[in-house]
Amino acid sequence: MAQNTNGAGRRLVVVESPAKAKTIAGYLGDGYVVESSLGHIRDLPSKKTDVPATKRERYGDPVGVDVQGDFDPLYVVPAGRAKEQVKKLKSLLKDADELLLATDEDREGEAIAWHLREELKPKVPVRRMVFHEITRDAIRNAVQNPREIDEDLVDAQETRRIVDRLYGYQISPVLWRKVTQGLSAGRVQSVATRLVVDRERERMAFTPASYWDLTATLDTRGADDPSTFDAKLVSVDGARVASGRDFDAAGQVKGRGNVVVLDETRARALADALTEARYEVTSVEAKPYTRRPYAPFRTTTLQQEASRKLGYGAARTMQVAQRLYENGYITYMRTDSTTLSDSAINAARTQVRELYGPAYLPDAPRVYASKVKNAQEAHEAIRPAGDSFRTPAETGLRDDEYRLYELIWMRTVASQMKDAKGETLTVRVGATATTGEAVEFGASGRTITFHGFLKAYVEGSDDPEAELDDREKRLPHLTEGQGLTATGVESAGHTTKPPARYTEASLVKELEEREIGRPSTYASIIRTILDRGYVFKRGNALVPAWLAFAVVRLLEEHFTRLIDYTFTAKMEDVLDEIAAGRANRAAELGQFWHGDEKIVGLKNLADNLGEIDARGISSFPIGDGVTVRVGRYGPYVEDADGNRGSVPEDLPPDELTVEKARELVEAGNGDRELGIHPDTGRTVVAKAGRYGPYVTEVLPEDTPKGTKPATASLFKSMSLDTITLDEALRLLTLPRTVGKDPEGKEIIAANGRYGPYVKKGTDSRSLPDEESLFTVTVEEAEKLFAQPKGRRGARAATPPLKELGNDPGSGKPLVVKDGRFGPYITDGEVNVTVPRGMSVEQLSLDRAAELVAEKRAKGPAPKKRAQRSGSKS
Repeated sequence: MAQNTNGAGRRLVVVESPAKAKTIAGYLGDGYVVESSLGHIRDLPSKKTDVPATKRERYGDPVGVDVQGDFDPLYVVPAGRAKEQVKKLKSLLKDADELLLATDEDREGEAIAWHLREELKPKVPVRRMVFHEITRDAIRNAVQNPREIDEDLVDAQETRRIVDRLYGYQISPVLWRKVTQGLSAGRVQSVATRLVVDRERERMAFTPASYWDLTATLDTRGADDPSTFDAKLVSVDGARVASGRDFDAAGQVKGRGNVVVLDETRARALADALTEARYEVTSVEAKPYTRRPYAPFRTTTLQQEASRKLGYGAARTMQVAQRLYENGYITYMRTDSTTLSDSAINAARTQVRELYGPAYLPDAPRVYASKVKNAQEAHEAIRPAGDSFRTPAETGLRDDEYRLYELIWMRTVASQMKDAKGETLTVRVGATATTGEAVEFGASGRTITFHGFLKAYVEGSDDPEAELDDREKRLPHLTEGQGLTATGVESAGHTTKPPARYTEASLVKELEEREIGRPSTYASIIRTILDRGYVFKRGNALVPAWLAFAVVRLLEEHFTRLIDYTFTAKMEDVLDEIAAGRANRAAELGQFWHGDEKIVGLKNLADNLGEIDARGISSFPIGDGVTVRVGRYGPYVEDADGNRGSVPEDLPPDELTVEKARELVEAGNGDRELGIHPDTGRTVVAKAGRYGPYVTEVLPEDTPKGTKPATASLFKSMSLDTITLDEALRLLTLPRTVGKDPEGKEIIAANGRYGPYVKKGTDSRSLPDEESLFTVTVEEAEKLFAQPKGRRGARAATPPLKELGNDPGSGKPLVVKDGRFGPYITDGEVNVTVPRGMSVEQLSLDRAAELVAEKRAKGPAPKKRAQRSGSKS
């Protein structure tokens, strides 16, 4: 608890995080107790057993929402840390004269404040304290100007939460039954996955086209400023020469314009015929160039630019920005506004004058109108906090925090600087080839005469080949009719490229342009589709797994409206209407769930799905009788004769050609078929797995989803190449029930990741060797339990599973190690478990750095009290 009080007239101030509480307590001084709620204190129940038995008829299906009434939600405080914190807040409230709810100023923050009020049930006055930066003046002003909780904002957030619950709890079970266990569906998550899959489909359908062009190196032939420059061939006999943008995805020339496509033979012949030609400048067009500054950052533009310039993923950017905000360095980082307050404009203009001089300061402040639909203009853009800005060097920040603050600071200062000025020059040069063709070459240049805001900041680009705003390309002084000499004419071949895969930055941009979701949710959406295994990274590119193809196909075919891009965008409009008090929460939820005469509601849609061909949903023909299937153990290819081969987890779908598939079938899946299990009739195979070699049964194709086959790890003395069926059958009898102790407790012998052991309840002891699993008796096991438990840490250190490289933020080496609870990432100080569904092979340096940064931002876990050492926090 962050506390400052003199004991008289105390006010209890509740915020979300301990870091925020500590900073605010320092500004408020005596008379205030500042405490954290540790985020959300309550939510909808996660499972039916969390619903009190007396309320299950009303709130049991879907869990936590009364769909037969007015969609009233049931909220519970989860056991553990949240329940303990509520108890603590209630205790502090007993000595308070007023409760100030100082959660974030967005809808989610408003909902947290409402939940606190409802759960704490204060008997003292309750006020809402809002601010967009954590500075002394802002906090004191917020205390002096509290308001009431905005019930409309709470309704909007509650509607979003209920819609997401209804969506997920109706559709996810369909995915479990028809695709595989452990999957999830989400209103925005599924649409984001569809975007990534659709882009991969475009790449898979893409047909490359070839074209050639010519570049002439031209000399001004002894003019006062002799110089050479390059010009591209733009037309031949009046027909425009085709470039990459003239071809469609099928490799055909778009439209019916007068376009000529040069092939290699013609391009080389034309180059030879132009070597000795006479060149003449046919036109020179000069135009003034002006570039206005970029608007200050909002959430999505910050995520995009941090990706381009710093290599940060969206989640990492938001984690770092959260720390900067809570420690008083920047304003609130979840905003869709580009507005700056008068004090911020004055602070930026002061720094322009001090750092760049009055020549770079415009006469009047610049004002930026948001282009985001329904932007909350009462909020500010993301900027340095305070009425005067600290330069990055003055902050004392380091690593990630320094880099992101510097980016925000530069962008804000640049937004109040003068335009960049210059000139663009477009030149056309004509010539006649010795073979008679009349050709025209073109060149363009740009000179910047006054850099203006470009002195402080230049925006990046998603296209690595794009020219940035501060790039100059100078051409020599040319006049119409001037003769030129070619010092060389080169021909070059090109092949059109498929559409680029999304990066985190470009996916954020696409979601915002389609008005899908809200800026504050994009980081968590991308993190979810990565962690669920729907998408993996190749470099910075987002690549869909075949699993994502199966999920998206099922949703497209059976939940068409719910995964439609326009439907998801319109849902945001509905939420905005509720937030503005112009729409009714219960009515909108009723239409979504029950439907009306125009649309089928989610309930009817889910209840009347009909038959879904699970095998068909997960099968994708790629040609010549070869099919990709998403199976229980991952994707595999199968040819017309039924031969199979596993698909590597890191192989992008657009690279799985028929030829590659046949190679995989030839290589097989690495399994050794050992024979038939005499009791079950199933085939027993030996496989190489993520945690070592093991044996298992092959389940029939019609086995219900979720059924797990009998599986057992090989002993260290065994080999995949030599294990027999008898040995495998013996292994499959494990774990073995040894017997019961004198008190009736069952003793089990099992083989674990750290070797053989016996277990009784929650107590376990290691066995001396693996063969003991079949021979240990109850008496021998009891002697082991009577001995002190050995230290697991005494084991010899094992080498890393994977070395990822140095963390871009801290510079420390990141490695993946095998731990007690699975593989984990570490930089030597912070450990974080590899997300479920993501293999070690899929894990990239960028993703690992994001996960470590996120864990580091959360800080150390709270220490457990001695008497509760066995419980989870």
